[in-house]
Amino acid sequence: MREMWRAMGSQRWRLAVAALFGVIAAASTVALMGTSGWLISYAAEMPPVLSLSIAAVMVRSFALSRSVFRYLERLVGHDAAFRALTGLRVTIYERLERLSPVGLMRFGRGDLLARLVADVDAAVDLPLRVVLPWVQAVVVSAATVAFLAWLVPGAGLALGIILIIGLVVVPWLVARIAARTERRLAPTRGVLSASVVSSLEGAADLLAFGAVDAALADIERRDAELTAVAKRESAGLGLGVGLSTVLQGTAVVACLVAAIPAVVDGTLAPVWLAVAALLPLAAYDVVSTLPTSALAYQRVRGSAERIDEVLDAAEPVRDPREADPLPRPLLPLRCRGLQASWTSEPVLRGIDLDLAAGERVAVVGPSGAGKSTLAMVLLRFLEYSGSVELSGTQLRALDGDAVREEVGLLTQDAHVFDTTVRENLHLGAPRATDDELRAVLARVGLAGWLTHLPRGLDTDLGPHGAAISGGERQRLALARLLLADRTLLVLDEPTEHLDPQTADALTEDLITVTAGRSTLLITHRLRGLDRVDRVVVLIAGQVRAVGTHDELVTQGGWYAERWRAEAERADLGALTLSIPAGTALVR
Repeated sequence: MREMWRAMGSQRWRLAVAALFGVIAAASTVALMGTSGWLISYAAEMPPVLSLSIAAVMVRSFALSRSVFRYLERLVGHDAAFRALTGLRVTIYERLERLSPVGLMRFGRGDLLARLVADVDAAVDLPLRVVLPWVQAVVVSAATVAFLAWLVPGAGLALGIILIIGLVVVPWLVARIAARTERRLAPTRGVLSASVVSSLEGAADLLAFGAVDAALADIERRDAELTAVAKRESAGLGLGVGLSTVLQGTAVVACLVAAIPAVVDGTLAPVWLAVAALLPLAAYDVVSTLPTSALAYQRVRGSAERIDEVLDAAEPVRDPREADPLPRPLLPLRCRGLQASWTSEPVLRGIDLDLAAGERVAVVGPSGAGKSTLAMVLLRFLEYSGSVELSGTQLRALDGDAVREEVGLLTQDAHVFDTTVRENLHLGAPRATDDELRAVLARVGLAGWLTHLPRGLDTDLGPHGAAISGGERQRLALARLLLADRTLLVLDEPTEHLDPQTADALTEDLITVTAGRSTLLITHRLRGLDRVDRVVVLIAGQVRAVGTHDELVTQGGWYAERWRAEAERADLGALTLSIPAGTALVR
């Protein structure tokens, strides 16, 4: 909570002004009630009309000021709160940038979405529903008690005691009841969000395997859990509101009991009796918001704990305080005894790898061999031990952002944004002209595709590139990477999830467009690797063989077996395509 309040520190002056406006509005409400009671009581004695004019003007003034200053409090307070919320959200996004992508794997996508949306949005309640109501209640209650104590000491003492109960005891009781509930509310909301997001993302698979009903039942069960938690929260709030109503009535009775004897013995003018009765009502209108504030405090606290888990998550890679400048030229790349892990178990076990400027090296191996782990290390997304040098400079001595300015990555799930073709490409080169964009699309084999788009470069691609195929998505991402003009290209399984024909065609184009560029191609497919300079076979986190395609096929082992299996599948596919449609094969 302190961290959250500190993040909102830039808006404290605005919040102070909002608190001042709120105090004036609340004080005007109490003064309006008291002045109205005095005016009605005094008017009943039928005095000269002029003697009522000042009180009548005061009633109008307090009525207007209550509305005006409440509006100003809402305007300034919400403006400050949303400005502070923007600052908090930027702080969290900056932290997520340092954690991404490796450090975010401990959070589910739906759960992380709930933390970024619902939990961060809950922070706006800290100034608006916690701090400002408490400031107004304390200041106005003190002023009301002081005035009533001057008027009738006994009534002031009674109101003060009852207001302390309303200010301290009732909110504390509501907070205690809601504490356990609120600890469950935010995580339950996160679990529900994760369930909904995962079901939406896997909708096609759920339909294919007939698991839609099971997924919906899981969502309904988690929603029922969230509803039950919310009901228990409402029960605590209802108790607090009920106690506040009882205390309000008790305060009125207590003040009357103290004021009536003073009227009888003549120490208090009768017109002030209505004031003594009405001021507790008005004061408790201000204090009655505190049970809701106590509940809001618990809600913000629960959300703050979940946000804090993100802010305090350990960074997978820590940049040096004084980073070395990037070496020029950047290459060659030299790895010796490289080890890396996602958990305590190492994934890479003593890797030796070399890549010279302008050289293309392919890293192949079965799933789980550590190929993607190698890519994460080279992008400074994952810490390592051993030695990784760029032109003799240790990779860990360089700033991660500076490294990623020179080392580009194309993954198997390259993201396409829900915007136009032009804007997606401008991520690689913001100032590229349309002619340059068309040229790079032609290089990656998308010239014909572009001509068939209804609006050309201005065509919207839909969420995650839903309007285009998987192969087109990967080619577009490759074009974006080429526009960025990175010194070293790391292509991590770019043909994954594609059908064999599309994958072969994309591999052919990848090999063509990377000619003469320093490239590390990570793949489990061997088609086209006869055109790279060297192939490294990675199995169980260790380098088992290094050589050209022809050398590895001759040597035997995993690479040769894999090559024969791919060749057999290719021959079978070609044979199948050559059979005329409708031909029946009889054994």
